[in-house]
Amino acid sequence: MAKKNYVSNSTESSRMFENDFLESLTKVHFSIPLLIYIPVIIYFSWKSLGPGEMDIIIFIGYFLLGLFIWTLSKYILHRFVFHFKPKGKIMERIHFIFHGVHHDYPKDRLRLVMPPSASIPMAIIIYFFFRLFFDPSSLGAFFPGFIMGYLFYDMNHYAIHHANFKSGIWKKIKQHHMLHYYSEPEKGFGVSSALWDKVFGSDFKQQKKKTKPNVD
Repeated sequence: MAKKNYVSNSTESSRMFENDFLESLTKVHFSIPLLIYIPVIIYFSWKSLGPGEMDIIIFIGYFLLGLFIWTLSKYILHRFVFHFKPKGKIMERIHFIFHGVHHDYPKDRLRLVMPPSASIPMAIIIYFFFRLFFDPSSLGAFFPGFIMGYLFYDMNHYAIHHANFKSGIWKKIKQHHMLHYYSEPEKGFGVSSALWDKVFGSDFKQQKKKTKPNVD
């Protein structure tokens, strides 16, 4: 059995940088992504449906495609980028900054959604990447779906760590995600859904699901 990682249940933030400015860039209130990206969704949707004159049915199709591609992208990012095996102190430090700190302090209330210092550059890179494959009108429908997937993930992730779900699908989603922290961090990379874990064989074994991690 792999060595169990340190996991703190504190809701307070651990310090990552001595420099106050750099430290501030790592923390964000969960509402900030909504304030930044809902206007982005509205703008690109208007651009596609208004000046682009896209049919609403086609718009919905591209929007859902963007949402779908987000779920796969998030799984790949979480599994192969956030959980890469760092070698050397510099890479270990980079890994800790990007994701390791979240595994050590999963209830840190100021580091449960992606800070703008990381999400905005990433969104710009992703936008120009998808411009290689879509015309402006289609991208105006696809990109809002992708961003909506990101927002849903961020808000869902925050709720999973701080809400006490008593029953239903949200309790199952939370239990799945908590197993990733408290039991097997090399499995369960899906956050909002276990779909891609099942597809790619990284879901928890049935007997592991009987384990009841601390989800309160």
